[in-house]
Order: sequence, then structure tokens, then C-alpha cells
Amino acid sequence: MSEFPTLIAVAHGTRSPAGRRQIQELAASVARRRPGLDVRLCYVDVQEPKVADVVAGVGREQEARRGRPGETDAVVVPLLLSCGYHVRVDIAEAVAGTGIPVTAPLGPDDVFLESLRRNVPGGADAIVLASAGSSDPLWVQGIREVAAELPGRVELGYTSGSGPRVADVVARLRADGARNVAIAAYLLAEGLFYRTLHNAGADSVTPPLCQDGDVADLVLRRFDSAILTTVGSGL
Repeated sequence: MSEFPTLIAVAHGTRSPAGRRQIQELAASVARRRPGLDVRLCYVDVQEPKVADVVAGVGREQEARRGRPGETDAVVVPLLLSCGYHVRVDIAEAVAGTGIPVTAPLGPDDVFLESLRRNVPGGADAIVLASAGSSDPLWVQGIREVAAELPGRVELGYTSGSGPRVADVVARLRADGARNVAIAAYLLAEGLFYRTLHNAGADSVTPPLCQDGDVADLVLRRFDSAILTTVGSGL
């Protein structure tokens, strides 16, 4: 690794001021944990700068610094919870031809599973695992894997897409006799989707996942794994 490594952190983007602050704090927390690491935050939607612009800028900077074209010491880490469209298309297109590696997204990972387990109240007799809906099969597989690892009765609910809405799942659980329903929010930061959970009729809602301090360490593990792979391949 050179003395000028760059971690390009790619978030979805949100119009929520609270959500923006949370993602910015996550990026800042990563930087504090690794002095000397250049952390660049960018987005695939809603916010600027976009990932393609940051990737291009980092490439130009590092090529100029080294004096050799086509050589960078950067890694893209998607601050996303699954390998869906944004990873396979938006981010892939942004790095095409640059040689910059892209890590796996942050989720699914045991860090998030443990965070949900810690924050779901012990008295809950039913859990709704709430996430943004998607028709992407990899995303669907990932969220089902998370649900299978949570304790007790767990139902899936979605804030968008064609799946059952969170509020409808909560109401069905109540009708089935559940007295204490918890929503396990499988959402990285506050935003429109997260806010709807507080009006879904549950007794509790877990906090956004990015507020767990272990997530910053997970980001760095993704980065370090990509650097080791690149060094090991001789690239």
C-alpha cells in the first residue's frame, strides 16, 4: 500500500438532514480510526458528489502524484446493505476501466445482525424485519438470510416495492395475538423509509444501523481485504 491510500465510500444518498449527518459521521468515524487514510464520501443517488465524479477525480490525482498513468491506490467501499442494482450497475459503471477494486457491500454481515439483536427489546413476541423493497434476487436472498438469524417469530416487511408493507405486517401480527411487536430496521440511515417505521403501529423501532460504532470497523475491514487482495495479485 502506498502512503496515499484512498477509500471511496459510496452511500445511497438521502434528502433527510438527519440521514445525511449520520452517513457523514460514519465516514468521519472511519477516517478517525485510520489516520492518514483519505476517505472520500460520494453517492449513487439524490446527493452530490456522484461516485463516477469522485472515482475519476481520485484516479487523476493519484496518477499525477505517481507520474504513471493507470495506477491508483484506491478502493471503493459501497455503504449499502446488499449487492443490488446500485452495486452491480451504478458503481460498476463508475469504476469500469479504472482498475479500482470494489468491495462487497456492507451487508449482510454479522455486525448488523448483532446490532439488531442488541436493540430489539427482550419483551417482543414478534419482530418485523423492515427494509427497503427490491426485486433484485441477491437483495431478496440477503434479507431472508438476516431474517432467518433473528430470534423468535420474524416476518418480513417492506417500505417500498411490491412486498408486504411494514404497517400491514404489524397489523396482521396484532390480529394473530402478538402483544409486543418490534420493528428491526434494516436500514443504514434515517430517511423517508426509516421515518415511516415510527408510524407503522409497532411498540418499538431499532435505530439506524450506521449509528452502531462497529460499522466503521466493518468499512475498514472491507477496505483492508481489497488492498490485501490487490497486493497479493501483484496489481
